[in-house]
Amino acid sequence: MAGKQDRQRKLARERYERRQAREANRQRRARRTAQWASGAVVLLVLAGIVAFTVAHLTSSNASASSKLTPSASPSPASSGTPTTCTYTPSPPASRNVGLPPAKPDLKATYQATIKTNRGDIVINLLNSKAPCTVNSFVHLASKSYFSNTNCHRLVTSGIFVLQCGDPTGSGSGGPGYRFADENLAGATYPAASVAMANAGPGTNGSQFFLVYKNTKLPPNYTPFGTIVAGLNVIQKVAAAGTDSKTGDGHPKEKVVIESVTIKKT
Repeated sequence: MAGKQDRQRKLARERYERRQAREANRQRRARRTAQWASGAVVLLVLAGIVAFTVAHLTSSNASASSKLTPSASPSPASSGTPTTCTYTPSPPASRNVGLPPAKPDLKATYQATIKTNRGDIVINLLNSKAPCTVNSFVHLASKSYFSNTNCHRLVTSGIFVLQCGDPTGSGSGGPGYRFADENLAGATYPAASVAMANAGPGTNGSQFFLVYKNTKLPPNYTPFGTIVAGLNVIQKVAAAGTDSKTGDGHPKEKVVIESVTIKKT
């Protein structure tokens, strides 16, 4: 029996990773298309600049000169945590909320309350361990990005998670930007963990998952919170099952995030 359960867990993990790989490919194709379009616009703009420069060229090189400043990389603090965060545009955005501030508040303590139609889920955010992830989550909550969205995915076989954070409900939506992974060294996913879903390294956006039962996953998903109240809400939803025979589908009991509020201390 134990061997059969191990095989089932292995198959579930493999299905999860294949699905994430397919999403990574889809996002790469979308980024290539966006890059091609933006490249065409850049070429047109450059052509206009060249024409203007030729028509208005003077003997003063200074009048035609410009300075390009490279974007700054995250600068590490003495503690090893970043003092600035890089959020890279990655259209399209499911909801237009702009980019989070580049500088996280490293001294703050945050607690998030996810109000759902099934009950409240309270999460202590791990700001000291994943400041750029928490900074993004707080930004999205402040813009009501998560309000009136469905938790679109429940996995009840092999791994045990409820996935949320996509306003489209399709599993492919995001905030229009991506950012790097954090807090992966030795990462584990026991019950009550909250971590970022992704489509590969450095593709974090807005989707996250709530672990309702100890789960074995590779340390590829940024842990950024711990559920301190409301774990039973998710466990009840999980007990009702999914609409898929594989145990990886939409929750039979629909979960709607009505709002996410942040308490900062």
